[in-house]
Amino acid sequence: MRNSCVLRVSKIFDPRDPSTAAHGSDLLDASVTKRGNGWWMVLAGQSGGYGATDLFSAKLPAGTSLSAAGWKPLRDSTGQLVPLSARDRSAQWDGKGGRHCPSYVKGWDPDKEALVERIYYAGAAENLWGPYTIGFLVGDGEQWQDQSEPVFAADEDWEHGSVYEPNLVYHDGKWKMWYVAGSNHDDYLVQCYAESSDGRRGWSKHAPFATPEMKMFDFCVRQRAEGFEAVFSRVWMGRGEMPPETGLWWCRGEKPSGALSDWNEPIQIMTGEDCGWHAGPWKPSLQFAGDIGRRAFVFFDGSYRTSDPGPFPFAFTLGCAELELPS
Repeated sequence: MRNSCVLRVSKIFDPRDPSTAAHGSDLLDASVTKRGNGWWMVLAGQSGGYGATDLFSAKLPAGTSLSAAGWKPLRDSTGQLVPLSARDRSAQWDGKGGRHCPSYVKGWDPDKEALVERIYYAGAAENLWGPYTIGFLVGDGEQWQDQSEPVFAADEDWEHGSVYEPNLVYHDGKWKMWYVAGSNHDDYLVQCYAESSDGRRGWSKHAPFATPEMKMFDFCVRQRAEGFEAVFSRVWMGRGEMPPETGLWWCRGEKPSGALSDWNEPIQIMTGEDCGWHAGPWKPSLQFAGDIGRRAFVFFDGSYRTSDPGPFPFAFTLGCAELELPS
């Protein structure tokens, strides 16, 4: 760890650890927010560890403080995970390859002339590994409704036909989105930025936010007092030894800018060190413990190697780093 005080790192979900509430399911890609009087997270995963990925939810007991412990996934009376939404409308673009990397955001819908809740995510029509487009679920306070079409797709040659890992905020009349273009399999990743007045159409020109060489994967922004803070991951998909810059990073800006140069010099808060149940963390979700102070929670994905035969002998986990961010 560098230049920050990491107080503890905790495991939340692990499909092979009966002490967690995963119960054999992959639950990761958390997007954490406070809704009403309770903390809530939306997750991507596979019920029972197979099939097209879907979106699920978990929450802490109402009225409790933000914590890494105590998260309970929503299940039905038989113990099965309950998807946030059916695929009545969206199956053509997220049916076979599933739903991935959700991002919860609340913002103004100029068509409805109202604040709305959305969960943006990447959908794959045919294959778990993409290519992907980006769309959203719309909430009405109780239920989430899928949409018949995605709202964002690759349109530049350098995006290599696939966009995913959306992270959004609504600010100054714009739905602002950081996303990844390219392919993990090809070890080609570009962190990008675009914005729209309604979050559906009229997106600005797709622009690189970081160079492919940075291997920036996710850029999660949160407003804090008069400024903005962000955590992001740098990943390693290549062969050979993992470089030291792999891991989680933090930075701050006066505004949620689509130019990396407007953010301060990033500080690494977690390395890619193999810690048993996680290595090379990615998909960070930043939240603060209260309205004041520097105590923060960074939820992140991890993985570890298993002894399973086959082409993918890994298990996915969800963890949380509790830390004091730099002032």
